[in-house]
Amino acid sequence: MKLGPDHSKPQFSTFAWASMLFAAGIGTDVMFYAVAEPVAQYLAPPSGEPESIGAARDATVWTLFHYGISGWGLYALMGMALGYFTYRANLPLAVRSALYPIFGRRVDGPLGHAVDTAAVLGTIFGVATSLGIGVVFLNEGLNILFGIPVGLGAQIALIVLAVVIAAVSATTGVDKGIRFLSQLNVILALGLAGWILLTGGRTPFILNAVVMNVGDYVQTFARKTMETFAYEGASEWMSLWTLFFWAWWIAWASFVGLFLARISRGRTIRQFVAGTMIIPFSYVVMWISIFGNAALDRIRGGDTQFADDAFASPATGFYTLLQDYPLAGVIIALSVFVGLLFYVTSADSGALVMGNLSSNLRSVQDDAAPWLRIVWASATGLLTIAVLAVGGIVALQYATVIFGLPFAFVVGLVMMGLLRALRIERRRAESGAHALPLMLSARGWSPMPSHRRPGEPGSPAR
Repeated sequence: MKLGPDHSKPQFSTFAWASMLFAAGIGTDVMFYAVAEPVAQYLAPPSGEPESIGAARDATVWTLFHYGISGWGLYALMGMALGYFTYRANLPLAVRSALYPIFGRRVDGPLGHAVDTAAVLGTIFGVATSLGIGVVFLNEGLNILFGIPVGLGAQIALIVLAVVIAAVSATTGVDKGIRFLSQLNVILALGLAGWILLTGGRTPFILNAVVMNVGDYVQTFARKTMETFAYEGASEWMSLWTLFFWAWWIAWASFVGLFLARISRGRTIRQFVAGTMIIPFSYVVMWISIFGNAALDRIRGGDTQFADDAFASPATGFYTLLQDYPLAGVIIALSVFVGLLFYVTSADSGALVMGNLSSNLRSVQDDAAPWLRIVWASATGLLTIAVLAVGGIVALQYATVIFGLPFAFVVGLVMMGLLRALRIERRRAESGAHALPLMLSARGWSPMPSHRRPGEPGSPAR
């Protein structure tokens, strides 16, 4: 079954689609946490002995778990639901459309407005969280490269720069701006990860660790999913890590899901789910396993100064790790540029989605006016500045948890609505398959041999 009419074809090539898929769903934060979280989980795990072999094995797996298929399942659900109801049921490209099988025409009233408002609030706070982490990360890189001081002034300048770039991209549309930035982002990020894998003298260790990480992730997925640390009393750890990440995924679900639906018309549900669940997660495994294990190997090799720096200032850990590799200055500059691209694609995609949700569009192929997308990009930038000024990244984390909670209930309703719609679609397909021979027979044709005389069983109709 296609996300669109049966004759529809994909709008974008597979590489362009996969690039936009992963660039929209992953922000600069994956660079920030690829080193910061494994180090934190190794030095201060939620349970067990710190700085042990068990802590080292669990450190990267916890990071994979927080960026793993659980979150991409949310994206796949929202994108599949919105794509189905938009392109097959001819409903608006909005979250309310996925609730039509449950509430009917009531989604056109206050109920639908409330759902779309919750989606916009979750989106703007979710994107602002990613952008806040991103500017702190970029500020540290620029401090290393050019001596630009780390502080709110430099971070405001970075936010303004990103909003300007996002505004330029907004005027070029999805076909040019977002697609070009996403493809460039993928190529440069893969090159950066490849350099770290091949030039640091840790290649055999990292490759072996990747195999162990994937095995441990698969083996412990169910246990980690249901883990609450009831006996360890690690409630603060849960709040700052797992609960924050789950709320963050939920806050991003409507934004990324709507964007994925926007770029996936003409693809089958099987292609969409497989692509959304496999392509970005494969990148996440590659990225986190390479950088996370490289950092752990350096710490376990006796570099306590690096451990202290990465734990005390997570934004500097990534760049400090890069200084241990050939052409460190070039690699750090490339990292800052890749981080800026991640930042811009997130801001640009978020502005597109929020603009579409707040517009009355003529068709599902239309996007919000460029000026409205620029307004939303600017609003997100202002919110990021405000929250950074008040409390920094921790304030952004708690804001994300608060605004992600209401949308969690909407996600449950979306699942119910999609399930009902697909059951109806299945019954319709089955009834059509049974009715086709009868319809053809009624028109004077039968698939049975025609050598029998009229009136005999199986003979053609008169």
